[in-house]
Amino acid sequence: MPASAQLISANARKALEQVRPSDLQAHIQYLADDKLRGRKPGTPGYQLAVDYVTDQLRSFGVQPAGEGGTFTQRVRLRRATVRPGATVTYLPGSGQAVVAPAEIHLLPHPEQPQARLAPAGLAFVGYGISAPDQGYDDYQNLDVRGKVVVIVRGAPRRFPSTVAAASQDQTLLVQTAARRGAVGVLFASPRPAPATAATPARPLSTTSVLGPDGKVAASRGFVSGSGVELLGTLSAAGLQALLLNAATDSGQVFSRLRQGTPAPVALPGTLSASWESGYQDIDSYNVIGKIPGSDPALRTEYVVHSAHLDHLGVGAPVQGDSIYNGAHDNASGVASVLEIARLYAHLKHKPRRSILLVLQTGEELGLLGSAYFAAHPTVPKTSLVADVNTDMPTIIAPLLSVVPLGAQHSTLAQPVAMAARHLGLMVEDDPEPEQNRFIRSDQYSFVAQGIPALHIKYGNRTADGKNNLAEQVQKWRAATYHKPQDESTGIFDYEAGRKYVQLNFLIGYLVAQNPTRPAWNPNDFFGLRFGKQ
Repeated sequence: MPASAQLISANARKALEQVRPSDLQAHIQYLADDKLRGRKPGTPGYQLAVDYVTDQLRSFGVQPAGEGGTFTQRVRLRRATVRPGATVTYLPGSGQAVVAPAEIHLLPHPEQPQARLAPAGLAFVGYGISAPDQGYDDYQNLDVRGKVVVIVRGAPRRFPSTVAAASQDQTLLVQTAARRGAVGVLFASPRPAPATAATPARPLSTTSVLGPDGKVAASRGFVSGSGVELLGTLSAAGLQALLLNAATDSGQVFSRLRQGTPAPVALPGTLSASWESGYQDIDSYNVIGKIPGSDPALRTEYVVHSAHLDHLGVGAPVQGDSIYNGAHDNASGVASVLEIARLYAHLKHKPRRSILLVLQTGEELGLLGSAYFAAHPTVPKTSLVADVNTDMPTIIAPLLSVVPLGAQHSTLAQPVAMAARHLGLMVEDDPEPEQNRFIRSDQYSFVAQGIPALHIKYGNRTADGKNNLAEQVQKWRAATYHKPQDESTGIFDYEAGRKYVQLNFLIGYLVAQNPTRPAWNPNDFFGLRFGKQ
C-alpha cells in the first residue's frame, strides 16, 4: 500500500472508483450544445447552463449556498464604453515634442458617466512594480503624488515565473500607483504597432462588477475609491515623445529595464482630460453549493472547488461556424467540479471541513465572477481556507504528469504531492511559464484575497516517452482555443478527465481533513502581498 493510502481513508479511496468517463462526457455535451449559444453571461444560453448545474447539484444532495437560500449569487456586470467627444490635452514645455491626442486612448470610467482630470504632471515608472522583497522598486526616489504614471507591461527577467506574471496584473499595478498617490495610469506600448494595424475604430470598453451600493466591486484595473481616476493606453510614439522631452534616451531606459534595473523618470508637461462613459448593465450569476463537514469545529471552514461556467457566446464566424461552444473551455472544468460534487455528496463519512462548489460567471471578461465571490463570498470570508480551481484541463491525451500552478507558494504543495503519488502521477514544473497561466484563471482571484489556491494543468509526460505534451497542446490550442472549433465533437480523452476529477477531489479532501489550515510559505511573494487580507 502506498504511504498516501495511509492518510487517504478507505471511504475516499472507494469514492475514487465511482468516477465514470461517460458522466463527464454527458455534462460536456450538454454545456457545449449549440442551444446554449456559447454560454455568454447575461444570455438565455448562460441561464440554461446555470439551471443545468443547479439541477445537477441538487440531484446529488448538495445544499444551496448562494444568496437567500438559493444556489445563485447575483453578479451585476457593467460594460462601459467611452462616448465620442472625449478630449485629451498634453501641454509640453517650450520647444518640446507634442503628443497628439490620437496617441492616447482613454478607458471608460465605470462609476462616473462624466469624468474629468485636471492638469496633472506625469512620470514614467518602468514596469510599475514595487517589490522590496524582490529587491526591486520602479518608484524609487520618485514622487508621483497627483501625477499620471506611465507604465510598460513586463517584469524583471530574474523574477520567478508566477511572481513575474502576478507583478504584471493590471489591478495590482493600479493599486501600487494609488498607494504612491498617483491620479492616473497610462499603459504604454514599448514598440510601434505593425504597419498594417489600423488605429482603433471605436472607443475601448471595459467590464466591471457593481456591488449593491453601485460602486465597482471587481474589475481588471479600475479600483474604486483608490484616487486613480484616469486609465488609458499610450502608443509607442507617444511614449518616445514623453521620454525625449525628459532628455532621456528610450533605448537606455528599456535596456536598464531588461537588465532588471529600475529606470524611473519625471516627465515634463501636464495632461488633462474630459470624457463621458456609456453603460450597459446585465445580471449574471455564480452558482454555489455546499456539502457540510463532519467536524463540529472545522465544519465552519470551507474548501472551494471552482470552475468558470461562461464562455464567449456567438461571434465572428470561423470556417462557417459562429457559436463559440467552449467544450474544453470550460465545459470540461465544470463537468469535473460536478463529478467532484457527486463524490463528496456520496461519501459515507464526510470530510472534517465543509466543501463549497463554486461555478463562476465572467471569467472570459477578466475573472470577474470569481473576483466578486472571493471578495464577497456567501459565507464568512475568513472561513475560506483554500481554492482548487479547474479551468480547461485540456483532456486530449493520457494524463501522466501534472503542473500544480501556484501550489509551490503555500502548504498546498503537500496534499498535491500526496494525491498525485496515490494516483501514480508525476508532479512537474510549468512547461509553458511564458503563458502566465497562474494569473489568467480564477484561482488568482482567491490568491488576491489572501486565500491559498492552485490550478492543476497537464504536465509534459507522454506514453511514448517523447514527453512533449506541451508541444502537442500548443498545436491543438492554435486550432481550437477560443474558436468555434472547441466543440464536444472534438478531441477528448475522457479517461484523462476521470484522472483530473480523482486528483482534484483528493487534493480538496486532504485539505478538508487536515486540522491545520493551508498557509503561505514564509516570506512568500503572495503571502506578503495578500496574506493579511
